[in-house]
Amino acid sequence: MSTKACEMGKFEEDLGVLLEKLLVGTSEVNGQKLRSLGDKLAKLHSEGLVKINHSVMELICAKYLVVAGYDVDVESILDGLSCDVYATKGLGTLIVEIETGFVPPEHALDLLTYLKARITSKITRYSNNADKFALAAPPHYVMWIHRALLKPPRDRTLGEIREIKALCDLYYSSPPVGLDEIRNARVHSIYILHVDRGIVVETDPLDYSEETGKMSY
Repeated sequence: MSTKACEMGKFEEDLGVLLEKLLVGTSEVNGQKLRSLGDKLAKLHSEGLVKINHSVMELICAKYLVVAGYDVDVESILDGLSCDVYATKGLGTLIVEIETGFVPPEHALDLLTYLKARITSKITRYSNNADKFALAAPPHYVMWIHRALLKPPRDRTLGEIREIKALCDLYYSSPPVGLDEIRNARVHSIYILHVDRGIVVETDPLDYSEETGKMSY
């Protein structure tokens, strides 16, 4: 068996184990929705487009939203952006971006700055494409959120907006984030993903920032 086939088999095996856990106590209708999402992720993995750690978190997040009454898609393309999780309920839309804390090797010497810019860029770019925006991460990764993005948009100063733009432009300048995108960006929720238990704990972004801000970052 080829290395690629082995990797694919392991991916499907791990996803199957997770689905068994997620389907416990789930209705048949919701269970079928989760299986369909699992099938989509398996197909994307066969094309080399997704990896297991990220896919596992997408499915856990998807179950949380499906049970809450959302129609959910994963790896959805929206206005040129690839959204980790895109959900709709009635006329409302929600984007969830999942962060694992991964840093490419080329940023080994500036990893904190890179992670700060990555989170900031996700908020400013993605949140303008849905009614609500959430960040999701496992509990072992503490996300840094710029203080100005925790304020209502009307309360952000021009200095804060320019500071955010400068941070995003360090790594994400093609295309550059616009001032209006930054001015209107917002985070509505933080999802803490407990992978081992297959559950999501939702919290307020300001509460999350205040708790995690006690750590040295």
